[in-house]
Amino acid sequence: MRVRELAEYLGAEFEGDGEKTIGGVASLEAAGAEDLSFVGSRKAAEQSDSSAAGCIIVPIDFDNKATRTVIRAREPRTAFARAVNRLHPPAEVVPGVDPTAVVAPDVEIGEGVAIGPLASVGEGTKIGAGSSIGAGTVIGRRVSLGERCVVHPNVTVYDDVDVGARAVLHSGCVIGADGFGFVLEGERYHKFPQVGRVWIGDDVEIGANSCVDRAALGVTWIGEGTKLDNMVHVAHNCRIGRHVVVAAQTGFSGGVVVEDYAVIGGQVGIGDKARIESRAVLGSGCGVLTSKIVRAGQVVWGTPARPLKEHLELLANLGRLPATRKEMADLKHRLEALEKKAGTGGA
Repeated sequence: MRVRELAEYLGAEFEGDGEKTIGGVASLEAAGAEDLSFVGSRKAAEQSDSSAAGCIIVPIDFDNKATRTVIRAREPRTAFARAVNRLHPPAEVVPGVDPTAVVAPDVEIGEGVAIGPLASVGEGTKIGAGSSIGAGTVIGRRVSLGERCVVHPNVTVYDDVDVGARAVLHSGCVIGADGFGFVLEGERYHKFPQVGRVWIGDDVEIGANSCVDRAALGVTWIGEGTKLDNMVHVAHNCRIGRHVVVAAQTGFSGGVVVEDYAVIGGQVGIGDKARIESRAVLGSGCGVLTSKIVRAGQVVWGTPARPLKEHLELLANLGRLPATRKEMADLKHRLEALEKKAGTGGA
């Protein structure tokens, strides 16, 4: 693709050689003469002069003192992501049902669906047009899968799960397993029946080996556009809003509510029935206590999670503890010396 054509596709302006051919993408350090790269930070801008990239997507105010071929964009990272999709489009779905797949007779299969080797699809399930189901995947009974979904190999979707259009389920993820519900009677635990559902909105992506549990009663809900990283656990009856992003190894206990556009870092633990309000940010590794409310737009860190400024002050105070301990020991010795001297003088 020529630089001129790529700029037109991105709706952006270019400078330099518009006829230059771009065939791949790479980082600034690794890019070659036919590669596209981008400037997403001040440090990257400083590195751009020494890059061999054939074309670089840069901010609107970028100082092109090297007079090289660039495409100016308001959001270079976003523009680069779109360019990557254009230069490296996903593999086309080849429609058809593999002979080794097991598909119930009453499954509704939309136009252009691909079902891979050794996949299994249960009774009463609907698969939307253009969707693909990878090898070894198990789709249960009464599942609804929207149009153009990508279900990678070895995914398990239990019964009674609804998945919206254009969802991406990565290998090893499990949707609709029982929630962790038990009641203690005497000295034994008894399972509380998990008879609810899972509902997943359009354009949701769920990472490898992540788990979304069905509700005990009612629905576990994940809103439109939400992205879950690898190894994320969403427990029963959680309600995750729209366009929430969650990094790896985060766990949501039962009944947690996360409102729209929240950002949750990796290895975060959230207790039962906590509420994370809209556009709140939870720093990596923090712990949110049971029933805690993180207010809209608030940035929290640490365990228990507290506002970032308070957390940083606490860390600073902890860092001063060794010096404070030494000062206290010195004061104690001086006080003992003064008391001894006063006692001697009094005698």
